[in-house]
Formats: sequence, structure tokens, C-alpha cells
Amino acid sequence: MSVPRPAAVIVLAAGEGTRMKSRTPKILHELCGRALVDHMLAAARGLEPERLIVVIGHERERVGAHLARTAPDAQTVVQKEQRGTGHAVRIVLEAAGAIEGTVLVTYGDTPMLRTGTLAGLLERHAEDGNAVTVLTAEVPDPYGYGRIVRDATGAVLEIVEEKDATAEQRAIREMNSGVYAFDGVLLADAVKRVSVANAQGEEYLTDVLSILRRDGHRVGAHVAADHVEVEGVNDRVQLAAARRVLNSRLLEAHMRAGVTVVDPASTWVDVDVVLEQDVVLHPGTQLHGRTSVAEGAEVGPAATLTDTVVGEGAVVRNAVCVEAEIGPEAMVGPYAYLRPGTVLARKAKAGTYVEMKNARVGEGSKVPHLTYVGDATLGAGVNIGASSIFVNYDGVNKHHTTVGDHAFVGCDTMLVAPVNIGDGAYTAAGSVIDGDVPPGAIGVARTRQRNIEGWTVRKRPGTRSAEAAQRAAEAGDQQGSTST
Repeated sequence: MSVPRPAAVIVLAAGEGTRMKSRTPKILHELCGRALVDHMLAAARGLEPERLIVVIGHERERVGAHLARTAPDAQTVVQKEQRGTGHAVRIVLEAAGAIEGTVLVTYGDTPMLRTGTLAGLLERHAEDGNAVTVLTAEVPDPYGYGRIVRDATGAVLEIVEEKDATAEQRAIREMNSGVYAFDGVLLADAVKRVSVANAQGEEYLTDVLSILRRDGHRVGAHVAADHVEVEGVNDRVQLAAARRVLNSRLLEAHMRAGVTVVDPASTWVDVDVVLEQDVVLHPGTQLHGRTSVAEGAEVGPAATLTDTVVGEGAVVRNAVCVEAEIGPEAMVGPYAYLRPGTVLARKAKAGTYVEMKNARVGEGSKVPHLTYVGDATLGAGVNIGASSIFVNYDGVNKHHTTVGDHAFVGCDTMLVAPVNIGDGAYTAAGSVIDGDVPPGAIGVARTRQRNIEGWTVRKRPGTRSAEAAQRAAEAGDQQGSTST
């Protein structure tokens, strides 16, 4: 049987989440590159619902602004007062009217739920002709969960909360996930009849099951294959556990597609990361945002890439790269920092203790070590000597430096922008270049060395340096007298 398309998916996301102990609303906490609520919405979209509705309440301006950016296809409904899950669904239906067809209700803090599990719930709901089907799971320790009480035929009789359960019912290991598939018309009627006669004075969606059963309708259940999927995130401990589960899923999928992950325990990837076949990820690698790594490239160890493109066969080691583009067969690191706007062409190199920002480095060009390159364009075959600095900032404005093809910048050169180094030009080591160097010329900008004899003994008396200098002078004098 094909999975029926739901008429609507309602995602409950209005709660405060006090156990997170955070100024950030719980559903906006991030794991694997997405907010909690965005994971749930992604799973719901896989069902192709006719309508996607999110109930918001706590910090609704902030949450609403987030959803406007990440989920423009979702309608938001505001629950001004958080008076229970039944109340949240009721205000949705009051705003939207009765929804004919299947209505799936889920939560914004269940990021591990997969589309396939939700599809299984919908399929069971349709096959059994239920008025409501609850998603359940068999858990090793059901303490604290509502228990699913079934009759002899397997139909669900009721959901009993921990505090209300008998000793026999507490032994039941099948728990309520709080995710339901409803007949939309029956739900609209039943949710109006939910009582607030409970200790919290709230409208509970679980009461709808009892109402529908009393009305003579069938109440069923679908057991999730993996109980981990239905676990919510209520505090930082559970957030970390969810991150580990999602990361393991992502790495497993990449490995099965031909990626080598040397140490999955120390490797982290976000959901939107793209890895091609024969990529190798070494220990300590973190790939964030929309980073993509092309075939045969190696990343790590100890590399953190965010929104960065890595070309075929490139190697990135011990580096931090943010919004950078690393060309095919390029080399980065160890201990390099590529900041936004950096583009390395094929076989270019950004080596040890090199920082680049808004720099385009041509094919085969090398910046091997101890150098800052900011706001610059380097042609092909350029070599930048150690300890060189592209002086791009005058305290108010940023200025650009251009280095032509096959130019050679000597060690400890400062290029004071704006400046152009022509094709095939050189700069002498130790120069401060603040004017253009024509093609084929060498720029020399340094004073002639002079030595002041005896300075250390006169100006630093009593120091070890002075003592060493004195000994050397005396040894020289003695050697001179011996030779004569």
C-alpha cells in the first residue's frame, strides 16, 4: 500500500523548554547544522503534506522570524498561553477550520524522527481504518513515560501516565511518543470536548483518544522500530545524545556511499555537507554548514571547515576554513586559516601558519609559511616568501594588492596596499614595498646595513650579552697577537 499523503502536519513548538536553562528557545538549539524544529520539519516535508503548520508561543517573535527564513512553506499559529497539547491543536483547528483527511501531530523537539517512521504511522493508520493511531515504542526503561494499555485484540484501550499507573501497568514497556495520526474531522470534534479537570488544569491531546474510543471509533498504534527516534530533547544532556545519534547516521550514510571516515568517534558533519566518493576524513575533522568535498580529497586531521568548497584531490590538514574555495589538488595547512572570500586555484598552496582573507591565489602559486594575505589577487606561479605581510588596512579602509604571474616576493616583505607587483617581478627580502614594481623588475626598499662596533659592551654593561661580547673580543685580540 502506498503511503497516504497527509492533509496536514501540525508541529507543536510553543513550549518554553525551561530545562535547557538557556536564553535561546529550546526548538532553536542547533545540532548537526539545523535547529531542532528544522529537523522535524525536514522529516515532515518528506511526507509531502498538503499543509505544514507550526504552533509557536514562547519567544514567538524570535521563533517566527527563524521559521520565516528556514521554513517559508510553513504556516505559523500562535498559542499565546501554553495550556496543553490539546489546547494547541484546538487553536490550530479553530484558525484553519476542520481539515478533511489525515492530520499528523508531532513535536518540534524530536529531531531524530525520520520520514520513514512517520510514513509507517500513516500507512498503519490507513490500513487499520483508525480514527487515531499513536506512534509508540518499546523502551528498555519506561519510567516516566505514558504506558500504552491494549486489549486482547491489540487495540489501544488507553494511555496511562506514570503517576496514575498500577504496578501491572508500570511493567508495560510500550510507551507513548505523543505523535499521532488523526482523522481530521473526528479530531476537530473531539478536541473541543477535552476536559481541564486535571492537576495542571490543561487540555491534554491524549484525552482525545479516550473520547474517540467512547464514541465507538477505533484507536490503534504503530510501534517504531527504534525507540531512540521518538525521544525528545529537553535538556543539554539529551541534546548532546541526539547530536551523537544524528552524526552517526550521517557518517554511516557517507561511508556506505564510498567515503572513508578514519575515526567516526571524532568526526562531525552537518546535514547539508556533501561528500563525494573516495573522500577521506581523518580524525578530528568537523564539516559545517554547506561544505562540500570533491572526489579524492583528504580533510584532516584536526580540520574545521564551514561553508567551504574543497576540490578534487585537494588536501586540507590542521586548518580552519570559513566560506573559502579550495581548488583541485590544492594544499592547505598544517595550521592555516582561510577566511571568507579566499579562493585557491588548482595546485595552489596555503601552508603552515598562513592566514588568508578575501584573497584569490592563482594556479600553482605558493604561500608556504608564516604569511598574511588579505585583499589580494595573486596570479599563476607566484611564490610568496616567509614572514611576508599584505598590509591591506589603513585604519579606515581596506586596499587591494595585485601580484602578477610568476612573480617572486622575498621573505619578510611588506606589501603596503594599494600596490601592484608586475608579471615576473621580484621584491628583495626585508623590503617595505609601497609603490608598484613593473614587470620583470626587482623592488628593493631597505636601508644599507651598518655595524656599530663595541655597542653591546658600552650600552649593556653587566649583561650576559656584554660578557659574551667581551670574551669574544679578548679571544680575537689574543688570536691576533699569536698570529703576529
